[in-house]
Amino acid sequence: MYVCLCRGITDQDIKDAIAQGASSFREIREQLDLGTCCGRCAPEAKSIISEELAEIAARISVAA
Repeated sequence: MYVCLCRGITDQDIKDAIAQGASSFREIREQLDLGTCCGRCAPEAKSIISEELAEIAARISVAA
C-alpha cells in the first residue's frame, strides 16, 4: 500500500527500512525522504512504524 504518494513510498519500504536498522520516524524520513513534501503521510507512517516496532519487541520478549 502506498503511504506517501508524493514520493511513491509504500508500507513495505517503511518496514524494510526498519528491518535495516531504522528505529524512528526521523531516521526513516532521512532514509526515504518520507513526509518531506506535503506531509499528509506522516500520521500513517508513524502508525506503521509504531506497529512494526511493537511487533519486533513482542517477538524479542517471547524469544527471551
